[in-house]
This record gives sequence, structure tokens and C-alpha cells, in this order.
Amino acid sequence: MIEQTYRPQEVEAKWQKYWEEHKLFQSQMDQHKKKFYILEMFPYPSGRLHMGHVRNYTLGDLINRYRKMRGYNVLHPIGWDAFGLPAENAAIKNKIQPEQWTQDNIKHMTVQLKKMGIGYDWSREFATCDPEYYKLNQWFFIKLLEKGLVYRKKSLVNFCPSCETVLANEQVEQGLCWRCEAQVLQKELEQWYFKITAYTEELLSGHQLIKGGWAPKVLAMQENWIGKSYGTEIDFKLVGSDKVIKVFTTRPDTLCGVTYMVLAPEHPFVEKLAAGTKLAQEVREFVNKVKKQNKILRTSEEVKKEGLFIGAYCQNPVTGDKIPVWIANYVLFEYGTGAVMAVPAHDTRDFAFAGEYKLPVKEVINKDGKSTAGDLKEAYVEEGLMINSGQFNGLPSKEGVDKVTAFLRQENKGKKAVNYRFRDWLISRQRLWGTPIPVIYCATCGLVPVPQQDLPIVLPNNVAFTGQGESPLSHVAEFVNTTCPTCKGPARRETDTMDTFVDSSWYYARYCDAHNEQLPFSQEQADYWLPVDQYIGGAEHACLHLIYARFFHKVMRDLGLLKGDEPFMNLLNQGMVTLGGSAMSKSKGNIVDPDQIIEKYGADTMRLFILFASPPEKDLEYSGTGVEGAWRFLTRVWRLVDQEMDASVGHTDHNEQATRDLNRKVHATIKKITNDLEKEFGFNTAIAALMELVNAIYDAKSQVAIADFRKAVETVVILISPFTPHIAEEMWHRLGYRESLLSLSWPTYDDSAMVEEVIEIVVQVNGKVRSHLAVRPDVAAEEAQRLAAADEKVKARISGKKIVKVVYVPNKLVNFVVA
Repeated sequence: MIEQTYRPQEVEAKWQKYWEEHKLFQSQMDQHKKKFYILEMFPYPSGRLHMGHVRNYTLGDLINRYRKMRGYNVLHPIGWDAFGLPAENAAIKNKIQPEQWTQDNIKHMTVQLKKMGIGYDWSREFATCDPEYYKLNQWFFIKLLEKGLVYRKKSLVNFCPSCETVLANEQVEQGLCWRCEAQVLQKELEQWYFKITAYTEELLSGHQLIKGGWAPKVLAMQENWIGKSYGTEIDFKLVGSDKVIKVFTTRPDTLCGVTYMVLAPEHPFVEKLAAGTKLAQEVREFVNKVKKQNKILRTSEEVKKEGLFIGAYCQNPVTGDKIPVWIANYVLFEYGTGAVMAVPAHDTRDFAFAGEYKLPVKEVINKDGKSTAGDLKEAYVEEGLMINSGQFNGLPSKEGVDKVTAFLRQENKGKKAVNYRFRDWLISRQRLWGTPIPVIYCATCGLVPVPQQDLPIVLPNNVAFTGQGESPLSHVAEFVNTTCPTCKGPARRETDTMDTFVDSSWYYARYCDAHNEQLPFSQEQADYWLPVDQYIGGAEHACLHLIYARFFHKVMRDLGLLKGDEPFMNLLNQGMVTLGGSAMSKSKGNIVDPDQIIEKYGADTMRLFILFASPPEKDLEYSGTGVEGAWRFLTRVWRLVDQEMDASVGHTDHNEQATRDLNRKVHATIKKITNDLEKEFGFNTAIAALMELVNAIYDAKSQVAIADFRKAVETVVILISPFTPHIAEEMWHRLGYRESLLSLSWPTYDDSAMVEEVIEIVVQVNGKVRSHLAVRPDVAAEEAQRLAAADEKVKARISGKKIVKVVYVPNKLVNFVVA
């Protein structure tokens, strides 16, 4: 029985040892070879691999092995995104230090990855919790500080009470923490920021360089997050003051319809305008109430819009109308100018707010340019003709945008402007398990960066966790208390650590020169290996990791560390692995342990199932039946080598047509699989083509010569090797070869060998199909007509009739036109 012959555990252990001992995946710079850098997104050492990991790493390893056989110098490194909150939570729960938990997980996951047969260059392995790595995070922080790309300010920030730390805007999803889904609160803290907005335009224009290699939806997600919009900045003068409220709008054509002004409660004007008025206390209470609300939810459709008149007025710059100034929870100070000119007749949100608070509605645009009688039932948000707008009456609203802006500019009351939703990257975290921020506070010298020669600032051991929403480092006196490097007086260290997305924003570049002790990497190594040719990971990282990494790449370029503008030229977004229609998760109890599959069927079976069950960009539904099917196919291939080769020995007679057919199938399969791997990531269709070839070999085995049979079997073994490398290596060995398949060149195909020996042409009589003919592709017109006329079905239709003409389309049809 085949189950007794093919023992995947023995085979896989054997070849994993062979690859490691022969260092087949270690990469060295070689200027004489074309490089290919393949990388999966940075794995977090959570403890155990799940099927999502398996899919991601299997996809990468397939491309790795294929590119090696195509003659590329391939870099396929591995490391660990080791800092992060789960380690702290585990430390609290299990009463161990985060480092111990992390290192234990790394060891376990390393074993799992190697059992999967993933061909990594383990010589480049590192973890971001290694002081050698986070020393360089600190080095980058100081370099960015020197370039004016780091600053510190006090502001309201997103705070997760469950994770007890600050979150960047990108880490808040529908008002919830991206990690634990707790309700996010607002808290005022002094925080550190990276000035990512200095690269806003380049982050947008850089899409032109990568748009052919990235999914359009990912680029669209980034564009929407950056939120670039063209419009007009308008000055509304405050009544009784020389100050103005600046407003950004994309609809200056509606300016004459403004009936109230809305400021964000955090706007600095609010407290000053309300001071000394009878509304001051009420305004203060409203502001404090709104500050506790989540910013993302404040702007959502689901949350009730609340507002308050603050007793101040401003002036419309076109009409001169006196406009009341309100504050409302739906306006955020961080977006635009923190002020909104409210035009309820032409904005749905303003219309609802005006209705709630009985504010006036003034129509200034409609379809026909005539004022409507009676109240508006809803906001009119389409284009139209301007009305109730003085000198602009009758203008198409689209034209009015430019005309009103030109008027404002002439009157020094406004100008064209560009606005962005994008905000700077908040990197402060109140955690232990992250990179310490390399800054010292001195009473005499102020804020002092840690000198480069004093890096790294190393995390202390055996730190207690307070659970009080502040960094545990603040309670470690020997860490906090230090000496000022400038004046040598007493000083204290910064106790916040960096957002762990900093770690993963440049790790791909560190792999180029992973153990450089002086710099993040040498420029020579970076210029050879970068950019990453193929990156693999989830689309959910579009507005987090992928934007941050693109920003960091441009910063490293401007620091003179590397060339090139983009880190990842091609991005494959793999789908999720589901069970019962839902993404696998411990909470749902629908987890499948990869180790159990490997133990029963072997890693190759698991790899084949993962690659065959679905196109890589689509979700994959786990199926035990599918795993069984993958196992059966591999045992069938095994039989070709282990049994059927012996059964063919001594067979000398052969059918020439069967031999040509098999040879044609072999070349067609090579072409199909090559195109699938090279262009479209059609891994599942490539496997389907392999299955068809295996069927064809079984069908032809008794009709073809030994040499042709063996050549076909060897081709299957070579073609299947990137998909299921262990069994392929073992079969190659059993065929009598001693070298690894990785040392072979990928097979080539011959288009001429794929030409069909016989083609089918249609025979018509007066345009109606009457028969089909099997002929040679090079058949002459006269011969095709003779054969067609001799066909019994056609002969019955044309016999005794006058043939007016014969139409012949080479290799397609013969049509007899008869009277």
C-alpha cells in the first residue's frame, strides 16, 4: 500500500535537514546575478502558527523556490516583530516577564516554520526586541529629531482603557481599539509625533510608481486616508474683533447660504469668545463633555449631533450678514481648520443640525435658478444655478466655485487652498515592551537627545506592571534617574516607548545587512537588494504599516542611506482562511492547528491544499475533504516514480501519436504553469494543470517509450517542487539524481511542440453546419474542399446540385454555396 511507502514525516525531516546543512537559502550579494527580494509581512511571535500564517508563508516560499530555479539571486529572510502589547498582557496574566514569553514563542514558531519547509535565510534572523535592533530605532529617532521630523506637543489623544495606552488615528476603527475592540476615549497628554505630513504629497505621487504592482483598492484606501481635497480658504471676521475664523470648503459657491458657523469644541477661540459671558459655564461644561467622546464616533452618522451657541458672531465675507457662532461635537479641530461654515440648504448634516436647533435655512442653488416657495424638505446637494447670491446669481454652481474664490482673493478675504485629512504619526506609547524613546529631560538644559555613543537605552529587567495607564518604566528609579550628557547634572529619562509600527517600518531594509554593528545597513547592500520585489500581506495594513513603511523609506533615502523612492514594488494581498464562513479565531472556536495536519499528512499536503483551494487573493474555506484530496494527489504522483517507473521497464513498443500527444501536453503544462507563476499568481490553476498532466501520463504509460515516459515524469517532479518541495526532492532522488532540485533550471517549453497534429474544421452548406473534418493544420484549400465534399453528410446535401462557390477559411471552415 502506498501509505506504507510514502512516509511524509521521514521524507520531510530528511530534506529539511539537507537544505539547512547545505545552506541552500542563504543569500549573498552577487553583482553578476539578477536579484529577487521576496518578503512576507513581519510575523508577530504570538506563540503558535495558525492557518493564516501557513497561507502567507507558503505563498512566499513558492515564489522563493520558483525564482531560484529561474536563475535569480533570491533573498527570502525571516525575523520577528517582537515588541507589543500581547507580551505585556501575557506577562500580567502568567506573572512572567515579556521577554521570556516572547523568546519562548519565537523558539516554538521557529520549529513550526522549519517543519513547514519554508526556505528562509535564517542567517539574517533578528527580533525587534534585540537591543541591537532597537538601538537603531533610537538612532533613527535622533536623526529625525535633527531633521525637524520629530516633535512633542500636548494634545487630546485616543486612549484605550483596556490596553492602557495611546493609539494613533489609524489604530482606531469605528471608535474601537484596533487590537482589543474596547471603546476608545479621549485623553490629554504630552506626546511625541513623527512629522509624516511632510511627505504627504510624495506618499500620493509615489502611487504612480507602484500602481501596476499594488491592488487598486489598497492605493484607494491610502488616498482616502490622506484625504487630499482642493477648495477655498475663507476668512470670516469676528464681530467686535480684528480676528478671523478661517474655514476650508470645497463649496465656495454656497457661501451666500451660510446661516451659522460651527467651531470644534477644542478650537482655541471657543474659550476666549465665551469668557465673561453668561454662557461661559455652559460652554465649558459642553466642551469637557465632548472631549470625553471618541473623535471617530463624533463624525459618524450613528452618533447624535450636539451643539451650543457660544454668544459670538462672525460676518459673511460676501453678504456681510451677521452669523451666529456655535460649537458642535461633529467638528474636529484636527481636520481642516477646526471650523465649518454651515450651509443647511446644501449639506445633509448641516440640514439635520439646523432642524434640530431651529436654525435658518437659505437656499442659494437649485436646478432652474428660481427660488422655491416654502420650506425645503431636504438639502439640495447637486449642481445647479446660483440664486440669492447677489452678483453671482444665474451662474452655474460649478463656475461659481471659481468666481466666488476669485472675488474673495481680490478682496483679501480668501484664496485657493489644498486640505488634507492626514495627520502626523503619534508614536508615544505608555508601555514597557517597546523601544525606549532616547530623550533626557534636564532642569538646566531642557530636552536633550541621548548621544549616539550612549545607545542603546536598554529596557530594564523585572519591571512591575501597574495597570494605571502610564508606562511601567516610570516606576523604575534606576531607569528614570540619569545624568544630563550636556551639563552632567541630574536628569530624568523619557519613560514612554515607541509605537511598535516604528519597528516594522524599516525592518525590510535591515534584512539587507542584518548584523551591521555601525549602521542600520550599508548603502551598498541596500542598493543591491532593495526595493522588495514581491511583498505579501493583508490589505488591512493599507493605512498603518504600508503608509508608515513608505514614509520611512523616503526618510532613509533623504538621510542618504539608500536610493529609490518606494520600498515594495509589488504587493500581493492574500485572503483570509475561514472555517464555517468565518475567519478562524480562538474566540469562535474554529481554529485548525497546522501541526495536526502536518503530523497526519505532512507539510507538503498542507501546502498543496492551501495553494490549490483558492486563488491567493481570495478567502479560503478550510476543508478536511480538500486536505484528503491533496494527500491522494501526492500519493498518485509518488506512484509514478516509486511503482510505475518499474512497471515500464522493458517496454519498447510505442505509439507515435500517443508519444506526440504526451510531449505536447508536457510542453503545454510547462507554459501554463510558468505563466501562472510569472504573471497572475494563478497557483491554483497551475496545480490543476499539473493534475491534468499526471492524468495524461497515466493514460499514456502503456503506449509511449520508456524515455518519453520518464521525461514526462521528471517534468512533473520538477514542476511540482516549488509547491511541495519535500516529496519532489525525494522523488528526484529516487529517480537517480543526487543534486537538489533547487540547483536545476526551471524547464522551458517549445511552442512548436504544442502545435496540434490534427485540427477540426467546420463544414457548412449554405451557411449551416453539416459536418466536421479532422485535418492537418497545413492542409491546402483544394485538399480541404475535396475531403469536405467526400463527407457522407455533406455529399447528401450537395449531390446533384449546382455549386455556386466554395468559401474556405484556413483551419476553420469550408462552406458550399449551392443553388
